[in-house]
Amino acid sequence: MGSHTPRERLARQLAENVAEALRQDLASQERALLIVSGGSTPVPFFAALSEQDLAWDRVDVTLADERWVSPDADDSNARLVCENLLADKAAAANFISLTTDHATPEEGVDQVAERVEALSWPASVVILGMGGDGHTASLFPDSRELDLALATDAPVVAVRTPSQPQARITLSAARLHHARRHVLHLTGDDKRAVLGRAMEGDNVRELPIRAFLSCPLAIYWAP
Repeated sequence: MGSHTPRERLARQLAENVAEALRQDLASQERALLIVSGGSTPVPFFAALSEQDLAWDRVDVTLADERWVSPDADDSNARLVCENLLADKAAAANFISLTTDHATPEEGVDQVAERVEALSWPASVVILGMGGDGHTASLFPDSRELDLALATDAPVVAVRTPSQPQARITLSAARLHHARRHVLHLTGDDKRAVLGRAMEGDNVRELPIRAFLSCPLAIYWAP
């Protein structure tokens, strides 16, 4: 992909706006928190953001959710972020993982919660993605823990989802709401159609992205 495809232009625009938001917050506070999502969509955005000039050594970066796999596993969101975002200028940022050495997220959740609580809330920016099933973070429509993740005040929730092979850990909806700015980063006509459907109704359990449509949400979409 050349640097002038609509998706590349979108990634660059989003990176510039996120960097500006972090700079604004760092002007009045010691540390700033950026929450990102995994998947293939944010990779060009991560690359563009890593080149932005700001006080990266004062930025904490964590994930909206994570698969309960080792940090060097192919499908680890932490690995994706470390390889694509924490490079170049952003290599100075501090990454906070959502996993522990425990065998299950249920065993590790309290330790991760302490880690997450200690960060600089409210977050400067939360960047959400969305799946074709309307999930965001690890708030899946078929997850047994969806109601808990939507209702709890706890920062993180261990999640089991029949449609997903691995157990996961996710920031709760309440914790994801605890941010100054929310962004939804999407590509493709299929996702746009799902978002359109989400906007037409209010059953959050059917399409969990709806939990974030009632707050100000900047939508970044390219075909």
